[in-house]
Amino acid sequence: MSNILLILGHPSKNSFCNSLMDAYARGAECSGSEIRTIYVGELNFNPNLSEGYKDRQSNILEPDLEKAQHAIQWADHLVLVYPTWWGSMPAITKGFIDRIFLPGFAFKHQKGVNFPEKLMKGKSIRILVTMDAPKLWFYLFYRASQYRMLRQLVFDYVGFSPIRFNTFGFMRKSTPEQRLKWLNKVEDMGKKQK
Repeated sequence: MSNILLILGHPSKNSFCNSLMDAYARGAECSGSEIRTIYVGELNFNPNLSEGYKDRQSNILEPDLEKAQHAIQWADHLVLVYPTWWGSMPAITKGFIDRIFLPGFAFKHQKGVNFPEKLMKGKSIRILVTMDAPKLWFYLFYRASQYRMLRQLVFDYVGFSPIRFNTFGFMRKSTPEQRLKWLNKVEDMGKKQK
């Protein structure tokens, strides 16, 4: 039994991403896990970290971001679901990551040490990504660049392990049968709490 935090990075609940998140939740609930959800598109916050970490914006969070940080601390496992738009995640989701995974919360620099202390150790993450491109194209020609960036420069940097990705596409050409197959696969993931 785990504490699982589901984060919808699609700005709209009326999306296949939300259906994937619901499928994972159904599976996880069957295994007795406790579930919490964050809908990034419904949060009230400024996604622009305008002065980087130099200014007070990174130290004073809006109430919705404070609640999100508490939920992340509570969770053993995170599931982030978002669509690929122009080769990356939606701007609101990137802004959420910029504003949430701050020094002192997600990592901590120490004087005389090149690499930070990873404050998210002991937590795992699964990232479910939809795209309107063929999967083969994404892996062969783009070499899953957004996944490498997220793994190396974000989630490993702060201590998540393991970090798993699942890709769902070619969305525009998918059939109802294919989408149902994907939803069943994600529900099975939730049952295994991975």
